[in-house]
Amino acid sequence: MERRVLPRRVERAVNEALARQAAVGLIGPRQVGKTTLAWRIAESRDALYLDLESSADRIKLGDPNLFLGEYEDRLVVLDEIHRAPELFRDLRGLIDRGRRRGKRHGRFLILGSASIDLLRQSGESLAGRIEYVELGPVDVLEIAAEAPPLTSLWLRGGFPDSLLADSDAESLALRQSFVRTYLHRDVFDLTGRRLPAETLERLWTMLAHGQGTVLNASKLAASLAVSAPTVSTYVDLLVDLMLVRRLPPVRANVGKRLVKSPRVYVRDSGLVHALLGIADYNALAGHPVAGASWEGFVVENLLGAAPQGARAGFYRTRSGAEIDLVLELPGEQRPWAIEIKRASAPRPSRGLHHAREDVKADRTYIVVGGAERYPVARGIEVIGLADLTRLLARERP
Repeated sequence: MERRVLPRRVERAVNEALARQAAVGLIGPRQVGKTTLAWRIAESRDALYLDLESSADRIKLGDPNLFLGEYEDRLVVLDEIHRAPELFRDLRGLIDRGRRRGKRHGRFLILGSASIDLLRQSGESLAGRIEYVELGPVDVLEIAAEAPPLTSLWLRGGFPDSLLADSDAESLALRQSFVRTYLHRDVFDLTGRRLPAETLERLWTMLAHGQGTVLNASKLAASLAVSAPTVSTYVDLLVDLMLVRRLPPVRANVGKRLVKSPRVYVRDSGLVHALLGIADYNALAGHPVAGASWEGFVVENLLGAAPQGARAGFYRTRSGAEIDLVLELPGEQRPWAIEIKRASAPRPSRGLHHAREDVKADRTYIVVGGAERYPVARGIEVIGLADLTRLLARERP
């Protein structure tokens, strides 16, 4: 397996977006392969590539209208855009001028290491002129025909250097270094805010311990000796940096008391294990977080494969009826209900039966790690993670 076998579906999505829109933002956390993908697209289109971490390239953009005006007929790739956020105002003018001359799409491919540096900065200046495509860590679809087994992807996570390390020990060291770098350098680089790295690391670790649990900001705040609003702000930051996911509760008009707070997941399973010091599969299999870690791993893979515009949440009543993942797919009237299990021969619980009736699910799956696929009850099917991921990917328009 190469350093990263880039998913063709993401490359296709970028090219399709460039055919529709003047600017495309390729977003994702650091070290997932955005630059590699951008180079491949740039080479196929004879594009101009500018790395804004390079002082030489930043000097070229001293007068962006003058310099970029010379490349109106070529795609321009702007990497590490957070280094020059003032460019967004100039890009708007260049796009509008190009539109008046008939150049309506495929002008700029903008790379950002998180959603925060693009969505907030470009939201006002490039509204109606930019489309976003997310590149996440390596997922099940990418390794299906490659060397790393599913257990390695779960243990090490999907950041390419970690996944392809020579040993579990080296992989763990790389992920722990990644955590330190984010906390001590990248948070400030990406947000311009100096935040207490130790407090952020403790919060991140607490979220890993509580993987997939309902967010309780007050409880976390008491443990960290900060206020609940501060915890909420820090969680918002980790969500913006695409390191944490908030999964909202699904509202159903069933006259029952529902859980109303979101569940929180550390998005990459390898980072969960690094934060908790889990070094290898033997340690993971016997760790109390194993089930919740598997659940988060499955959620991320399924959401990465789901078609654009899909809406996701979880369903839980105070009495215990529960669905781990409810997916509302574009064009479908009724959602998919997905339960996540590590057991090799799972049985649907009474709570799942009640919950799927509450949300009026069209399909109900119990996801496992193997390759099994068989009906386990009327309207409920056991399916392997790889198979369900491929099934969702085929639902893409």
